[in-house]
Parts: sequence; structure tokens; C-alpha cells
Amino acid sequence: MTRDAVRVNVGPMMAKAKFGAVIAVLAAAMSGPASADDLLRLAIGQRGLWDSSIAEIGQAAGIFRRNRLELQVVYTSGGGETQQAVISGSVDIGVAAGTLGVLGAYTKGAPVRIIAGEATGTAEYYFVRADSPVGKDFAPMPPNMTLAYSTAGSGTHITALRFMKERAFTAKLTATGSVPATFTQVMSGQVDIGFSTPPFGLDAIEKGQIRLIALANDLPSVRNQTVRVIIANAIDLARRREVYGRFIHAYGETIAWMYTDDRAIAAFAQYAAISPAMAQRVRDNFYPQTMLQLDRVMGLAELIEDAMAFKYVAQPLTPAQTAELLQTPKLP
Repeated sequence: MTRDAVRVNVGPMMAKAKFGAVIAVLAAAMSGPASADDLLRLAIGQRGLWDSSIAEIGQAAGIFRRNRLELQVVYTSGGGETQQAVISGSVDIGVAAGTLGVLGAYTKGAPVRIIAGEATGTAEYYFVRADSPVGKDFAPMPPNMTLAYSTAGSGTHITALRFMKERAFTAKLTATGSVPATFTQVMSGQVDIGFSTPPFGLDAIEKGQIRLIALANDLPSVRNQTVRVIIANAIDLARRREVYGRFIHAYGETIAWMYTDDRAIAAFAQYAAISPAMAQRVRDNFYPQTMLQLDRVMGLAELIEDAMAFKYVAQPLTPAQTAELLQTPKLP
């Protein structure tokens, strides 16, 4: 769930051991001969989700090794932290950085480039405790409510701003960090409205402990736009462009495998410490493969308009700036 370097609250140790056992079988079946691999350091926001598992599952299954890559993965509490790790050079690649935050950082001179789309639309939902006065689709919306987001500049931060704008309500935005931390703060009464992403929280909905009040994809501005991207440190990208090309190729190969091979369901179940049935439900009901389009950033003009409205950027990007920022792959 949380994607911190220390991997807090990712499930019991036995689940990790089982995940390793499942993956060892996959790696033996799929990997080729060992060779000298290029190292890439990744920061990924929010551990335990379907789309945040791609790098680890793909590496463990031998797909990145076949492409002569070794990945070192750390997890952050959200897209804002992921972006900062890339800008500082602590990591080479950031997965699931909020697009508006990246636009803002780039226009301020940060050494960051978009090397692929990550999510067009999102599986996130918003929830309240069962006894909350907040209604479906934020109606009614009582005064003085607090609305959670993960970290500044993250996708959840942007979605919260969009809900307030498009549903015409006000709330106090509150940074709550990871998905599990957000759930705890909602249930303890510290925050009124939380965000989550399947599989986390689905069992609480079924038990009647929380109510789902909105899906992020209810907003066309989220559903039809690439709200999260994969980013790289511009300095290292310029130095090792061919290595990054192999990374995107292997990443896309992993996505294709995860939607065509049932072994991926077993691997994700162990990774997220959930049942295979829940893993299947998460993939099939919340993460259509079309969401994970690497070769495009959809709705860029509208994203830039939002970036100006929410004061991430002061003015539109020039064509030269857009060409420099977007280094997305040319896929067949």
C-alpha cells in the first residue's frame, strides 16, 4: 500500500515470502541467460496497487532482465514525493507522478522529462465513514469539511481541486500521505473525506464501515486525460537514452503479460497480500488495459489549461517546451 523505501504496512512477512516463491517460479520460466544489466532506480507512489506493481512483478518475472535491466524500487507516499526524488537525482525514474505537478516543475526549470503516459483516467474513489453527513457525489456538502489528498502536486491533489471546482463546493484540503494512512485518518475522525484505490478499502465498503461517494473517473477532466505520467531525470535521460528506451519496452511488455497470463493474477495477489479472486476483481473491474497507455499524454491542451487555473504554471507551454518535455515512446 504505502510506497516508502521502508515499505511500511505492505502485508505480513508470510505474504512476502509467498510472493517471492510465486515469482521465483515465473522467473525461472520466463528469464533468459544472465548478462551485465543496466541499473535504473525507480520511485513509485503508493505501493500495493495494480499499476504500481508493474515494475516489481515484471522484474521478478524476468521481463526486465531479458531487456538487460536491473531495477531498484522504492515507494513514496504519492506523486509529489516521487517527482521530488527524480528532480533531486535520488532516483532515475518516477512512476505515477501527477501530470500537473510535472508541468509546474518543468516550467520552473526542474530537470524532468515525461517518458511515458502512466494512467489515462484513474481507479481512485472517494469515501466517508458510514455515519458521515456528506452525501453521494459530495451533495450535500456540509461546511468546514476536510478533503484528503496524498502529497502536494500528486494526482490526488489535482483530482481534489477538480472536484471542488466542478462540483462547486469548498473544503479544507489536507495532505494525508499513503492510502492506508488516509484510511486510518478518516476512520479516526481526523479527516472527513478520504481517497483510496482498489484493492484497499473494498472490504470496508462491503462491511458497511465506509461509503463510496464518488469515483475520480466521474469527472471528464480525469477520465479523458492522462492524469499521471512516468518521468525521468533529464540529465541521466540524455546520457543513457537507449537504456530508458529498453525500460519502456520492458514496461509495456510487462503490462501486456499482466493482461494475458493468469500467472500475473497470482503474482499480484501475493504482492498485495490479497486473495486471487480479489486480485482478478481489481484488474478486471478497475484497471482496464486502455488506462495504461505509454505512448501518449491525452488531453494535454486541457491539462495545461488546468495547470494555469490551479496555478501550477503561469502561461501555456511553447511548442519547443512541449517537444522538450514530452519524450514519450514511438510504439507500433
